[in-house]
Formats: sequence, structure tokens, C-alpha cells
Amino acid sequence: MEIWIIRDGEKVGPLHDFEIRRKITVGELPPDTPAWHEGLGAWKTLVEIDLFKREFEKEPPTVESLPTDHEALPTEVSPTEVARAAPTPALIRRFCARWLDLLLYSSVWWLGMWAAGQDIRAAIINPWIMFFHYMPWFVLESVLLHYFTTTPGKWLLGLRVVNLDDSRLDLSAATRRSMKVLFSGIGFGWNYLALFCQLLSFIVAKRIGTTLWDHTGGHKVTASKLSPFRMAGFVVLFFVAIQLQAIVIPPYVSPEMLEKMDKMLPGFKAEYEKNPPWHLPKRN
Repeated sequence: MEIWIIRDGEKVGPLHDFEIRRKITVGELPPDTPAWHEGLGAWKTLVEIDLFKREFEKEPPTVESLPTDHEALPTEVSPTEVARAAPTPALIRRFCARWLDLLLYSSVWWLGMWAAGQDIRAAIINPWIMFFHYMPWFVLESVLLHYFTTTPGKWLLGLRVVNLDDSRLDLSAATRRSMKVLFSGIGFGWNYLALFCQLLSFIVAKRIGTTLWDHTGGHKVTASKLSPFRMAGFVVLFFVAIQLQAIVIPPYVSPEMLEKMDKMLPGFKAEYEKNPPWHLPKRN
């Protein structure tokens, strides 16, 4: 949503709502700042607008809540200093956890299609099936986040999704978060759209310190120290997930699909025909 504000007697905008939240968090905008967005009948102060009211109700972080490497800070700091001192979230870890979850789900999905005797090639070339085939995972993810605050990929990489007060997300909040990730985080997993959404999400997270869906939802991702056991488990599961797809899908790859892959990855077709991967028997 685009917001206009009045600062020092001048109209400033449009600003995105997440930019306003960030400015409120670091203490740049006081509650009595006049603001307006489309749909408001008149200018109101930020604290009177439902979209931002909750930001002023949050207690600012204290020095005691910061990690140990910031213990040298003075006992009284401004919200701006606290925000600058706060560590950047483990974005790379989050990215890896996300795609391990999706790979695991996708592997089980394709294996289930094969076991049920479904026409896998028809599914591969059906744009609607490919567009929505991640939907069941995000429904399951909502349940996992609500009850356990984590998913298999996040658990292996020491990540938890919680509210700002460290409480668990209720089911509706977890569902809204997962649907936002499905739509704006991975673009339904659809080829170049997924890459664009991932890049955009990473840029936004670097800019505001968290992902847009956690920022607007009032959530956070906590990261604990990684153990060698979990790192090894992550690598093994990642490899297993890729191999499961490799043994199910190849028999149904058409010459047209090989040509497309060869354009994206020169030499793919020749290598594929020279060393075809082992696969499960093809079903009619």
C-alpha cells in the first residue's frame, strides 16, 4: 500500500507501508505524524491508522535482548541504535531450508504419482498442475508452523518461525504467511517467476532486515547454532530428494523437453543420452 506523510510541513510520498513500519520501529516517525492512503476520507495521525497502530503498541527492544556480541552497548540506547545493532537474519540459511522443504515435498509428490499409476508426462506438460502442485505443501507447512514452529528444512538448519513475543503462530496467521510465501516468495515455483520472486524477496529482506511476509505479519525467524549432525542431515536429505526426482521423471521426458533443457544448459541433451540416469520402470 502507498502512504503519504507530512514531515516538517512538507508532503512526502508515496512510501510503501513496510517502509513506514521500519521508520516507526527505528523511531523516525512519531505517533502524531499526519498520514494518508487511498480509502481514507481525511488525513490522520499514524497511530490512528489501523495499519500502523500495532507498531506503536510494541515495546522497543532492550539491550538485554540483544545477542552477547552487543553486550558492550550502553545500558540506555535509542530505538535507532538498537535497530542498527541488531544482527541480520540468516537469509541464506532460510533460502536453503525453503528449497529443501520444497524438494522433499516434490520428490514425495512425484513418487506418489508414479505409485498411483498416474500419467506423469501428462502432469509435466499440464501448466495448471505444475502451477498449483506446491499448494498442498504450503497447507501442510501452515500446520507444521502452528504446532511445531518449524519444518523439516528449517529444523535441520536451526530455524524457527514465531511471533515477535516468541509465541507460536496461530493457525490462521501461519496459513496467511504460507500463502504469501507461495504467491510472492516463490511465485508458485514457476520457472523464471520463482527466480524473480526469490531475488526480489532477498533484496527486500536485506533492505528492511526481514522478509516482507514476516514484516507485515508481525513474525520473526530465530536462528540457533548449527550442529554438524544437522548439517550432515541437510546434505543427505537434499541429495536424496534430488535423486528421488531423478529416478521418477526421466522416463517421461519428451524430446521437446530435452531440447528446452539443452537450450538452458548447453550439452544437457548429449550428456543425458550418453549417460541416462537410472529410473523406476515406466508405467502406462
